[in-house]
Amino acid sequence: MSGNCGRGENCQFLHSWCRGDGFSMLARLVEEEHDGEKKSISGIGYPAGSDKLYSATSGGVVRAWDCHTGLLAGTANVSDYKIGCLISDGDWVFVGYPNGVKAWNFKLGVYHDLTSSNGQVNALEFGLDALYAGAEDGAILVWKGFADQQANPQFQQPATSLRGHGSAVTCLRASINGDLYRRLYSGSMDGTIKVWDLNTEECIQTLKAHDGAVTSVICWNTALVSCSLDKKVKFWGCAEDDSDDISLLYTHEEESAAVALGGMNDSEGKPVLFCSWSNSSVGLYELPTLEERGRIYSQKEVRAIRSGPDGLFFTGDANGVVSVWKWAKADAA
Repeated sequence: MSGNCGRGENCQFLHSWCRGDGFSMLARLVEEEHDGEKKSISGIGYPAGSDKLYSATSGGVVRAWDCHTGLLAGTANVSDYKIGCLISDGDWVFVGYPNGVKAWNFKLGVYHDLTSSNGQVNALEFGLDALYAGAEDGAILVWKGFADQQANPQFQQPATSLRGHGSAVTCLRASINGDLYRRLYSGSMDGTIKVWDLNTEECIQTLKAHDGAVTSVICWNTALVSCSLDKKVKFWGCAEDDSDDISLLYTHEEESAAVALGGMNDSEGKPVLFCSWSNSSVGLYELPTLEERGRIYSQKEVRAIRSGPDGLFFTGDANGVVSVWKWAKADAA
C-alpha cells in the first residue's frame, strides 16, 4: 500500500484502495485497539450542519471525529457489550446495544437510556417524531416524543412495538411522502421484508425477499433496494401512494454475500448505488443500468456506509477503520 514495487502491473498484491474514476479517498480514521483487538465499525453518523463525524464500534465505544482536522475529538464508552448500530438525526446520535438504545446529544451533553428486554438492537431509524429499533427477538420497538428535537425529552418504556418477524430484525428504513404515504421497511434474519404503514402501525405487506438474512434496505425515489447473505441485491418497485403493492423489478448477483447498501448522486448528478460484499470490497454501480463505476477495497469487509454533504461518503470496516471519500468535481467541457 506504500512505497515502490518493481513488479509493476504484474504484482499480485493490491496497490490502491480503489479503482474507478471520479472519486478518491480523503482520509482514513483508524480506531485504536481495545484490549489488543481492533473492533468492527458498526455505524457511522454525520448530523446535518455538524462539524463532527461519529462512529461506533462493536466494542461499545462511540467516537467523535473533527471533520476539519480528521483528529479524534471525543470518546464515549456507551456499553460494556456490543453496539449493533448507530444513526444520527439533528443534534442527536442514537446507539443500539443489548436491551436498549442510548439517545445522545453531544452538543448539549445530555443522554437518555431507552431500555427494553428484547435483546440486541441491530437497527435504528428515525421518522415522524419517533425512534424505531429493530431487536433480536423480531420486534420493532417504538419510542415517541422527539418533537422539535427537544433538549431534554422524557422517555419511559417503548410506546408500542411492531411484531411480525420470526427472527431478529437486521435493518430498517423509513420512507415518508406527505400525510398519506408513510412507510417503514424492515428486513430480518428470516429472509423477509415487511412493509409497515406508520399511520396505522400495521404490516400491510410481507415480501419473501431473499434466501438468506436480509442485511440492508434503502429507499431510492420509488424503488426499494435490498441485499442479503444470499449474494443478491434486489430492486423493488413501489408507488409513493396507497395504490400499488411492491413488486420485484430485477436482481443483481455476485459471488460474495452482500453486507451493506448506500447511495448518492455523483458530481454530475448521476445516481450511484454502493454495495459492500463479504470479499472486503464495495461495488459502485450506476443506476438504473447497474454498470460498475468502480470498486473500493478494504482490509476487512465494510459493514457501514454513510452518505454526507458536498459529495462526501464514508465507509467503516471490520478492522476499525472509517474511510472518508469524495466525488471529484467534473471537469468543465
